[in-house]
Parts: sequence; structure tokens; C-alpha cells
Amino acid sequence: MILDAPNRPLRLGDLPDPSPRPGEVLVRVAACGVCRTDLHIRDGELTKPSLPLVLGHEIVGVVVGLGEGVCGIAVGDRVGIPWLGWTCGECEQCRAGRENLCEAARFTGYTIDGGYAEAVAADARYCFPIPGGYDDVEAAPLLCAGLIGYRSLRMAGEAGRLGLYGFGAAAHLVAQMAVGRRLEVFAFTRPGDRAAEQFALGLGAVWAGGSDEPPPAPLDAAIIFAPVGPLVPIALGVVRPGGRVVCAGIHMSDIPAFPYALLWEERSIVSVANLTRSDGIEFMAEAASTRLRVAAEAVPLERAESALDRLRRGDVEGALVLVP
Repeated sequence: MILDAPNRPLRLGDLPDPSPRPGEVLVRVAACGVCRTDLHIRDGELTKPSLPLVLGHEIVGVVVGLGEGVCGIAVGDRVGIPWLGWTCGECEQCRAGRENLCEAARFTGYTIDGGYAEAVAADARYCFPIPGGYDDVEAAPLLCAGLIGYRSLRMAGEAGRLGLYGFGAAAHLVAQMAVGRRLEVFAFTRPGDRAAEQFALGLGAVWAGGSDEPPPAPLDAAIIFAPVGPLVPIALGVVRPGGRVVCAGIHMSDIPAFPYALLWEERSIVSVANLTRSDGIEFMAEAASTRLRVAAEAVPLERAESALDRLRRGDVEGALVLVP
């Protein structure tokens, strides 16, 4: 499924299989999750895609070819391919261990063709082994919703009471990780979305309500997955002194002005950008040891445009996953 220009529907087309370059693997795609970042690219909110483009960065598949110099991966291995697709290893950020902030980074499904296709080539350094116990459709959301959720949870710090704004693909996985760590989870959904509230409670949240409702107790931290800037001052208003608000999306609408009193008393706002290979290794180990319930609905690849439209409307419980 090919994006020719922002704000134009994806089209079904035939492309030759990519040839893996040195250091790359060729992967036959079994499943690819539909992420809100894909929607931001499709709708022109992320403005520097390489066009024409194959979207998709929550990819699960089997290695069918190796480029020169690839080590540690063999033909037949099942791997996952995430958003961060290449880093230089030489810039100041890379040398400092912050490869997620690499100055020359390339991104799967944005500046590198992604997984809305039958095959994809990927840098072998950024392919992760998939833990057993998850089928391909279940595993796909782990590659972004899970990974970014994991990094966001870590950025939240020591939080006994954790709020999650926007209870979709990432939040439903983070909630389970947080409950497994004995945190109290408070789920904030679209106002009036009782189905989402029940979904959150069924995954272990101690409270669920609309994003316009105050929780029953002050929070230690809040993670915002919804790309809605006005949620930032709302979340600041419900975290305790010293609490933290984590903005987890790659794109967010503008944050409105708010009184300094909301930030005072050492509250903080931080953002999460991309991921590192260590994030992937650590999260996949946790996903292997703690079986996460992944709410994922398989959708035929040729219905990618309608899947994005459903995501835009909020008509999803958990995640949508494209299957060639």
C-alpha cells in the first residue's frame, strides 16, 4: 500500500522485492501494526516523509535473505522491525548512548519503506527476536505500542499511582506492565466512552473515567498517549507536587498556555522520542516473561486506508494489524 502524497488515500500497487544491502536482511512480512504515527504521516502532520512511501513500522516477519556482513540473524528467524530503522553510530548522541536522538536517524515507514507490504528490507541491527507465545498478529503491536509504552513507563519514574491518557494500543499494554509492577493504574478515555472504560478496568485499572474527570486521588505520574496538547495542563493539574507528565507521542497538537501554578512545586513535563536497541531487548524479555494480553484485530493489507480511518475516528479497541 503506497502513499504518493500527504492527504491522499493509500493505493494498492506492485513493487519489486527490495534487495538487502550490506548489513540488511530481507523479511517476508507476516503482520504489520497500524500506528497513530502512520496516521500522522498519512495526514501530513509529520512533514518529511520520503515519497512515494510504504508506511508501517510494527513489522513481524520471517528472514528470507541476508545482505553482506550480517551476523547474528539467520534465514528462517522470526524478527520484529520497529520505528527506529538506522543510526549513524558516530554523532555526539550516538556516542553518548542516546541513539534514539541520532542526528542522522532514519525511520521505518517514514524515511525507509515499511511494512504495509509483502516484503521489507531492514538494518539487521534494528531487528529484534520475537518472544514465543505470541502469534504474528499479537506480536506486531509490541514493536511500537509496546516499545514506546515501555520507554514511557520508565520515563515516568517511581510512580505508585499512574495515569494513562488515551487508552489505545500503547496504553492497554502499559497498563498490564504497570499492574504487574504493583502500580495503581488510572485510565483516562474519551469522555463518555464507557466501552473503553470497561476495557481498562478489565486490564487491571483501579479507576477509569473521561479525560475531563479528576481521578479520586492525586497521581505520581501521568503518561499522555493521545496527541492532544490540551491534555498536558489537565494532567499537570492532577499530579502531586514532584510529579511528572510524560508526553509519549511523536506528534501532538499545540499545548495551550497554562498558569505557572500548575507546574510549580517541582512538577515536570518530559517527552519520549523513538527508542534504543536496549529498550527493544529489555522490553522483549519482559514480554516473554510476563505474557501480555494483546487486543489486536487482523485486517487485510488492501484495507489499510479504512484501518487508518478507523484509527482517526477512535473506532478501535486495542490495535489494528494488517496482514498481507
